[in-house]
Amino acid sequence: MLLTPRPRTAGSRAPGSGSPGPRTRRFKAALLASAVSVCLIAASAPSPAAPLGVGDRLFPHLGNPGYDVASYDLDFTYSGTNTKPLAAVTTIDARATDWLERINLDFAHGTVDSVEVNGAPASFTGAGDDLVITPEKPLPPGKAMRITVRHSSDPVSAENQDGGWVRTKDGLAMANQADAAHLVFPCNDHPSDKAMFTIRVTAPDAYTAVANGLPAGVDRSGRSTTWTYRTEHPMATELAQVSIGRSTVLHRNGPHGLPVRDVVPTKDRKVLEPWLKKTPGQIAWLEGKIGQYPFETYGLLMAEASTGFELETQTLSLFERDLFTEPAYPKWYVESIMVHELSHQWFGDSVSPRTWSDLWLNEGHATWYEELYAEETAHKPMEKRMKAAYGASDSWRAAGGPPAMPKGPEPGQKISIFRPNVYDGSALFLYALRQEIGRPAFERLERTWVALHSDGVASTADFEHLASGIAGRDLSGFFQAWLYGRKTPPMPGHPDWKSDAPQGRRGTR
Repeated sequence: MLLTPRPRTAGSRAPGSGSPGPRTRRFKAALLASAVSVCLIAASAPSPAAPLGVGDRLFPHLGNPGYDVASYDLDFTYSGTNTKPLAAVTTIDARATDWLERINLDFAHGTVDSVEVNGAPASFTGAGDDLVITPEKPLPPGKAMRITVRHSSDPVSAENQDGGWVRTKDGLAMANQADAAHLVFPCNDHPSDKAMFTIRVTAPDAYTAVANGLPAGVDRSGRSTTWTYRTEHPMATELAQVSIGRSTVLHRNGPHGLPVRDVVPTKDRKVLEPWLKKTPGQIAWLEGKIGQYPFETYGLLMAEASTGFELETQTLSLFERDLFTEPAYPKWYVESIMVHELSHQWFGDSVSPRTWSDLWLNEGHATWYEELYAEETAHKPMEKRMKAAYGASDSWRAAGGPPAMPKGPEPGQKISIFRPNVYDGSALFLYALRQEIGRPAFERLERTWVALHSDGVASTADFEHLASGIAGRDLSGFFQAWLYGRKTPPMPGHPDWKSDAPQGRRGTR
């Protein structure tokens, strides 16, 4: 996710112009709310039922223990009106890892009609953000289970709740980061439990539906069409994407024949084409830095919506259309934002964070390649931006915590974990690491990291272990100081750089 600034008034400095320091990023107020409203029609379920979690430091009730999800099959039926709930069926194939008398799923914004476990009806109830299911018989460790939930999926947010479905001018899209997939469908909503996805959308014929992965069928019946997509690689729930709109899908080839498909409002296809045709070259540029693109396809989803961010949904990154049509944004800046989200396909999507405290691995690397691209293609020196980031680093640490130990979200603002220190502050650490171990070792580290953990999850400790191995020396002290320290350490090679003392607590907007 990259939080993008709004255009400034006439006569003011455009984003990215003037000082090369970190951009001012604004959170969209509507996407900061977090209170969850659950509407579950519960069958007779034994009590007590309690919400669980996997113990994530930032989101302790997110995810669920006791099972491992292998695949999701999502089936949505869209009426043609984005203010009405979608009829939905979610089928989850998983395997128990513990003795399960109950199965907890994350689900917090919809009506559940029925639940089956391995074909047999199961009782269910709601507890916090969880759907708590009681199968007919307890499930022993190693037992395969298929959970089928028939439910609604409401695109209209409850009061003080946003995320999940994004209502666009002509339909819907998804924005499930950091923890909003369970506002759309029942799931184990934590990036540590990745799974394969099949996504099926039925919509009136005037609409086009596109989702993560590759097309797996188009079936027309009466006045509606069913579109099916399947992923070829596991995916975290936060990265799921479904676009339903009056859209055109544009196709082109990327490196090695990679299918590149973009989803744009039909009326805007010509004005957006000059930007879209840049993607194959950007993929090739990143492949030259970190290795072959990790998925089966890529493309941009241009949404007619005001979100305040761009989002790296797997194989189909979500962008605000206005980012490409607003003249206040310099051309080099827009291209660097495209590269930021594309970089996430390696860092965050293919290699997903083990916990949300590892978020810096996603955003720091995406910011790093965003800056490197601007340096190499638009002559915007990374060193100047890094020096400016160093000057602000102590203030960022005071306000939001060090990069690998971020403070929890502000009350009612779950995406407020996306603070400056996980963007430019984390890229600053990567700059320091390159200074410390040298450019050849750093570049080898980057390539090895994405190859070693492809399609998996990894942590800060994993990155430290690999970096120490490649550098041939223990870097634990260096990592501890830079990623967990309250004060910014001296920058290797730049002893003159100074970090300004914090001036009180700064906000995150």
